[in-house]
Amino acid sequence: MRGITMFCMALLTAGSVSAQQQFTKADTLRGTITKERAWWDVTSYDLHVQVHLEDSVFSGFNTITYKVLKPDSVMQIDLQVPMIIDSVLQDKQSLPFTREGNAWFVKMKSPQVKDKTKHITVFYSGKPHKAKNAPWDGGVVWSRDEKNRPWVATAVQGFGASAWWPNKDHQSDEPDNMTINVTVPAELTDVSNGRLKKKTDNPDGTATYTWYVSNPINNYDVAVNVGHYTEIKDSYSGEGGKLDLSYWVLDYNEDKAKEHFKVVKPMLKCFEYWFGKYPFYKDSYKLVESPFLGMEHQSAVAYGNKYKMGYMGRDLSGSGWGLKWDFLIIHESGHEWFGNSITSKDIADMWIHESFTNYSETLFTQCQYGIKAGEEYVAGIRKNIKNDIPIIGPYGVNTEGSGDMYYKGANMINNIRLIMNNDEAFRQMLRGMNKTFYHQTVTTGQIENYMSNAAGIDLSRVFDQYLRDTTIPTLEYRIIGQQVQYRWTNCIKDFNMPVRVKLSEYGWKLIYPATSWRTAVLSLSDPNQFEVDKGFYINVKKKEATDNH
Repeated sequence: MRGITMFCMALLTAGSVSAQQQFTKADTLRGTITKERAWWDVTSYDLHVQVHLEDSVFSGFNTITYKVLKPDSVMQIDLQVPMIIDSVLQDKQSLPFTREGNAWFVKMKSPQVKDKTKHITVFYSGKPHKAKNAPWDGGVVWSRDEKNRPWVATAVQGFGASAWWPNKDHQSDEPDNMTINVTVPAELTDVSNGRLKKKTDNPDGTATYTWYVSNPINNYDVAVNVGHYTEIKDSYSGEGGKLDLSYWVLDYNEDKAKEHFKVVKPMLKCFEYWFGKYPFYKDSYKLVESPFLGMEHQSAVAYGNKYKMGYMGRDLSGSGWGLKWDFLIIHESGHEWFGNSITSKDIADMWIHESFTNYSETLFTQCQYGIKAGEEYVAGIRKNIKNDIPIIGPYGVNTEGSGDMYYKGANMINNIRLIMNNDEAFRQMLRGMNKTFYHQTVTTGQIENYMSNAAGIDLSRVFDQYLRDTTIPTLEYRIIGQQVQYRWTNCIKDFNMPVRVKLSEYGWKLIYPATSWRTAVLSLSDPNQFEVDKGFYINVKKKEATDNH
């Protein structure tokens, strides 16, 4: 989602604050697999919501289908203030419930038998939190289009899907499929995730749009977009066969969108080359114009960049390449692979979403304009790195780490690419990752281990340095005759990242620095031509030969 500089600035501020704050029981209830969450596994949601424009109210019900993992009698459902649960039904019985903040505890009456599939229906209503500055400060956006007509959308990553509908609001448990039924005034259209199965005209002057998501979906991706939309249809022949493309835009932007969205097909070709098959062929690919900047809503990517190149007309890299393409389309679509198909179990591991997706911008730039352009782009985004707090946040309290998960995370991945020194092997690693963890929720440990195995080198200290520390490692070196001595400083204990250097006239070679001095032989006509590959995100410091410290 918020793979955007200003997003990052907001996250950096929030991250710095979160590092100092005292977490509450509410944070734990939101961010932990509590006892009341652990005994059941969501298999499907059937969500029904009516959008009431006159008073900014959402009302409806959600039928949750779940598998009983072990017998228990209390279920935690999440729905945030000021929304309320009106009633809960199971097996035609009304169930009692209590509330603690945003967590609701439902007392089951019928036996919850292990391995059985059960259904529970939660009726709810209220005025959902209004987004103050979506998507950074999320919620529901109540807006107006250029013709002063209603335009409503949801944007809740970080804030939580339970801002507007009741669910098990934890990234580790995704439904296998989902039906989304949205009722709106008849003159308006709702666009949600997946495929439109039917539109029902109701006798009260409303219409209900029924969308079906046939793949697993994380809760924050579930979206409502209500406005005066028109649909532009297209298709793409990709690795999974024919992929249906739909662009839902405000009616007066149809001609503009037809031209501007031509980037989608070359983008998909690039991403499928590097990452493998688009993960949601069954659900199609959609861009949906939104009254906020953008979000990676699965198979319904929210687009609000106002048909500009770059990020609202700015180049986030300062290299010039960032103005060659529309940032929001590229970044948010990259999330279909990283964030939507591969989802972190805990929000503390959001680097899995943002670092790879940020690096997808570099790969797209390379696909379109060549490898030098990609190198300049990834080097350019370093100016946005703050090194304020670690990228990985505290676990179990629904808290992200530093916004450096974007630019620093992307540069860490670029370091690994340079260490591998084989782009085809690097490409197969990314494709293999998407195949191995296809439609799964994962931990940082799983991704780290996979990448180390794929790269054929233990990368654990690299991950520790860049994800769990805030220092930039410095490669110190000194030239003594026809030798170069080198070591890592300003780094974590036992940091051992290989780095590419020029020792001879014949190109780059990997050396393996440690935190103590090591030596390599130079075969350069001028030893001072020794060079460290500038593609690595490190500091380099030359020391005098007489300096023994």
